[in-house]
Amino acid sequence: MMIFLRHGLAFLSVPKTGTHAYQAHLGGMADIIFRHPQHLKHMGLRKLEQRILPLIQPDRPLETFAVIREPVDWLGSWYRYRSRPEVRNRQSSTHGMSFDRFVEDYLSPAPPPHAAVGSQANLLTADAGKRVDHLYRYDYPSEIARFLSARLQADLSGMARLNVSPVADLHLSDELRQRLHETQPQDFALYQAAIGGCA
Repeated sequence: MMIFLRHGLAFLSVPKTGTHAYQAHLGGMADIIFRHPQHLKHMGLRKLEQRILPLIQPDRPLETFAVIREPVDWLGSWYRYRSRPEVRNRQSSTHGMSFDRFVEDYLSPAPPPHAAVGSQANLLTADAGKRVDHLYRYDYPSEIARFLSARLQADLSGMARLNVSPVADLHLSDELRQRLHETQPQDFALYQAAIGGCA
């Protein structure tokens, strides 16, 4: 989470959407930045409104910005990230597991540690149907850069890619893909609404 008070913008850090790279590149410009612990770095819209805004009382209204990833691709990024050799012996590891198995566990009533990753919609929405003001697709990096460059007067050229996950087979059965659409409709709807960014 980065808050740019002078520019009236709060950048919500949705996990697995490249926010670590944006934080490394733009963090020096932020008036407030949450790097650790993870539940603060990746706080959602509801927590921002309920806990942070009353504390800082900004002089001007803060608009919110976030990046969203296509839901299957987002889960694929989690699956690949947790397959890294260095986390192989942890409960959260997906080493040796198929992507189908990971998604099936994610959809279970009580996901095991390796599949307990929440949802993007939970971070991007608040009460009464409220959602992030400026929502951009992860696969529209040029549009993201255009918005942030204009809003923050920042140069995003040359921004490094960080936390790149290992390559893995992300084949997903049609049955599991359909179940994802049925159980996570808000995630897919938000992604569809975010084409090129929308206010």
